Amino acid sequence: MADKKTEPIEQYGLSKKDRPKTLFSKVGMVGCGSVGQAIARIISCRGIEIVFIELSERLIKQAMELIECHLDLMIQRWGMTPAEKRGILSRIRGTLDYEDLADCDLVIEAILSKSREHSVGIRKEVFKLIEQHVRPETIIATNSTTLAITELSSELEHNERCVSLHFSPISPDSGILEVARGLNTSDEAYNRVLTFGKLLSKVVIPVDESPGLISVRLLTVIINEACQIYVENVATLTDIDLTLSSSLQSKQGPFEMADKIGLDRVLRYMNNLYGEFGDIRYKANPIIKKLVRANQLGRKTGKGFYEYDANGNRIKPNTLLSKTLTERVY
Repeated sequence: MADKKTEPIEQYGLSKKDRPKTLFSKVGMVGCGSVGQAIARIISCRGIEIVFIELSERLIKQAMELIECHLDLMIQRWGMTPAEKRGILSRIRGTLDYEDLADCDLVIEAILSKSREHSVGIRKEVFKLIEQHVRPETIIATNSTTLAITELSSELEHNERCVSLHFSPISPDSGILEVARGLNTSDEAYNRVLTFGKLLSKVVIPVDESPGLISVRLLTVIINEACQIYVENVATLTDIDLTLSSSLQSKQGPFEMADKIGLDRVLRYMNNLYGEFGDIRYKANPIIKKLVRANQLGRKTGKGFYEYDANGNRIKPNTLLSKTLTERVY
């Protein structure tokens, strides 16, 4: 009997085009500041490729270096191996070109801005640029909490795929992820983002669209009240922090949290919320404005409510605050 001609087994498989694709195999991000760096690291840790867009090669290099530094700290604390670090970094890539977002399943906007007016305008332009380069079904999300996704996506052709997806500003590594749908958000897009949160091992907190969501609204009020207690000489800076951190079994008190987030960002949160609600609870305490004007923004500048060494370790309360108390700023 004649031998049958051997046929390659590959022809019975699916072509590359037709092979099933995981729900989130690649994620894009616009902006890679401190929170963006944490988001990139968290996503890559789950085996998902992520590409981020920055404004210059210098900022791309800086972001990658800071992500690597954080991973090195995790290795020092026995929370990661060098091989795991290399794998995580291999899945993170920076670019200047929006075309590199073309095959992303989800794109997260995570830019920084100085005022609400500037923030809304520039974010709308970013959303339009993203939409020009991604598939119609690609989800477009914002990590902003004080700006509504309905407003940011209002000029898009496919705004039904837009969602607010927010990592904690205090600790992006925390176990929660706030997710809010806009007025036009489809059930399909919203449910896919809920699935994405679970892929990151996050407890997804569904919230109605509202500036500040849960975390930022609570945080700004706590920081403001802590400032008022301090300027009234009720207690020292460190004792206020110790009281709240011990009571809530938290690693940080309100002043430490503010310094970690960055006082410029805290001030933006407060200004946006005060402009939205007109509630005095969100009006920034003068002591915060004074520190921001002095460019003493917290850990990133070495001074905020506290002074820090080159490694970001707290040294002592900021000497500028003693002068503020003497001037009786309320």
